[in-house]
Amino acid sequence: MTKRTSAKYKLDRRMGENIWGRAKSPVNKREYGPGQHGQRRKNKLSDFGTQLRAKQKLKGYYGDLTEKQFRKIYGEAERVKGDTGENLIGLLERRLDAVVYRAKFVPTIFAARQFVNHGHVTVNGQRVNIASYRVKEGDVIAVRDRSRQLALVLEAASLTERDVPDYLEVDHSKMTANFVRTPTLGDVPYPVVMEPNLVVEYYAKN
Repeated sequence: MTKRTSAKYKLDRRMGENIWGRAKSPVNKREYGPGQHGQRRKNKLSDFGTQLRAKQKLKGYYGDLTEKQFRKIYGEAERVKGDTGENLIGLLERRLDAVVYRAKFVPTIFAARQFVNHGHVTVNGQRVNIASYRVKEGDVIAVRDRSRQLALVLEAASLTERDVPDYLEVDHSKMTANFVRTPTLGDVPYPVVMEPNLVVEYYAKN
């Protein structure tokens, strides 16, 4: 299982934004950063700082991917024809843990990774326990029969803080999701503004 390297909501505090749009986010109470110096006046970020922040926010949103993992995905996005930033978003959204999260089978992206790793999910009828598995258009993702009554599954389906995007066709009565198409940035329901163009600029210079 991939080790979580930072507290779930520490990214929210550091960025000063409710990254996942959750009611429990500490940013809803305290918009300043964590630590004893968190309330200091914020200095204007340099171009590098702005680009780094955009990368940290996007990388952290998908369950705190390691820099190596994220850089590898970026490299693939760069090699594919088309806009690199849009390609990056498409590749991130095709991760199996991201699809499980988007389909509201689990409440958080962190839970999605663990849920997949523990073997609760199938793709086209075959069990897949690799969170980074990349789904294809037309793939059917499902929660295994014996896992459908787990508390976190029941909790997720009833969440009102986020909706299922239209690039997925989800049937919660059967706990299945059809990956209809690879989304663009405008299709993805991020609770905050994501700027993959700044991520591209960051890697172009570093």
